[in-house]
Amino acid sequence: MSGVTYDAGALIAAERDSKSVWRLHRRLLERGMYPTLPTVVLGQAWRGGPQARLSRLVRGCRIEPFTEQQARSAGAALAASDGRDLVDAAVVVTALDRGDLVVTSDPDDLRRIAAAIGRDLAVHVV
Repeated sequence: MSGVTYDAGALIAAERDSKSVWRLHRRLLERGMYPTLPTVVLGQAWRGGPQARLSRLVRGCRIEPFTEQQARSAGAALAASDGRDLVDAAVVVTALDRGDLVVTSDPDDLRRIAAAIGRDLAVHVV
């Protein structure tokens, strides 16, 4: 594992003040590791109101834009898995590109997408 990627489940858990998410986030920052947060994930979790906890978490992340090439890869992975959630596919392909562990509340869908493209995905469930 080279790093950590957050999916929407991790962001939602942080906003709900999940002690396990905040403990993990704090440990990563103490080790000088900034989790990757794909912009599409932020868009999925953001609800437009003051989300103080989520905003605090985002400040401690490396925000990753979603590129055209990543969109193509995610679309292909989605088709291969017969899936429907582009954000899940985006998380999978970008995390696999970096060799990241994914912090998620939905490991089954993410693993299914990874398996459909012949890869294993490391996950940490929150």
